[in-house]
Amino acid sequence: MILTRGARATGAVLCAVLAVIVAGWLVRDIRAADDFGPLWRYWAGYYDARLPMLPTTSAYDVVLLVVYLCAAVAALRSSVAAAVLVATGAVTIVLRLPGLWNIGESRMNARFTDDLRTRALLCAFAALAAGIALIITAGAGRRAARDFSERLPARPGQGAGVIAFLLLGAAGAVVIAWEIRQAVRIPDIYPDWIVGGERVMQGLIDPPPGWFSAVLVLLCLFAGVSGLPRAVHARPFGLIAAALLLVGGVLGVVRAVHYELLDHFGDLHVEDQLTVLTGFFEVIAGAVVLLALARPGPEAPPAPPHQGYGQGYGIPQPGVFGPPPPSQPPPGW
Repeated sequence: MILTRGARATGAVLCAVLAVIVAGWLVRDIRAADDFGPLWRYWAGYYDARLPMLPTTSAYDVVLLVVYLCAAVAALRSSVAAAVLVATGAVTIVLRLPGLWNIGESRMNARFTDDLRTRALLCAFAALAAGIALIITAGAGRRAARDFSERLPARPGQGAGVIAFLLLGAAGAVVIAWEIRQAVRIPDIYPDWIVGGERVMQGLIDPPPGWFSAVLVLLCLFAGVSGLPRAVHARPFGLIAAALLLVGGVLGVVRAVHYELLDHFGDLHVEDQLTVLTGFFEVIAGAVVLLALARPGPEAPPAPPHQGYGQGYGIPQPGVFGPPPPSQPPPGW
């Protein structure tokens, strides 16, 4: 199944709207910080980061901006446009949903102005509406290919599917393990860690940290499992999961370098060593999966235009149209 031209154009417009929303918040934070340097230190998780105003975004919003721009282009040009729109819409919905109950909470009053929170809430509703519209557009705009000139949705290659299964599955398991470890060590921060509350810090438009981790785990496991049978949707979901993994790993490695943890790696506690290694693993896993899934697999051979025609050239085959050939010659031959 492929998308109609109208559905492609609609999907591209919706992705562009989402990109504009995220870009507006990123520009606001850069201007509020007076320079990108302090904002980057905050995004990277430096303990000494100082900003005149608390940012509304995180580094993952930059990933979403890139996802929306790529999805807008893919909606117009890619053979997997329907799967791209569904993946983009689903990720948008699950990441923006917590804003509906977090943005208006009293704890946000001391951090952000009423005008800013009102705009953030309106943007959250707009993003959710656009995400739902993307999924509806992908479903309603599908049609069967008319002829061989229209490309069918490209599946990931066999090797790419196996790589996605192994690396994304392992990454999901690693994130789950760290979440379990944190729940054992710091149980007091729950359930705020997942749904938001006074005991966690988050950007105005971003989900709570635990919610984001849960979304990342689901993305990794879903895309990884879908990679083995080479499902069409494995590529867009896997690419988004890999991009989020890559950025998270880069931030972890940057922190390790900034605080000179690599220079004293042998002196670190085992858990700190595992934290550093996790950052490098996420960088490697994210980069490898991105490279593996970026290229589509070999196209499936097109089905013949009509059953019963030899090799697709319109040559009738015996026994399909008309009586079957006789098993014995007629009398008198």
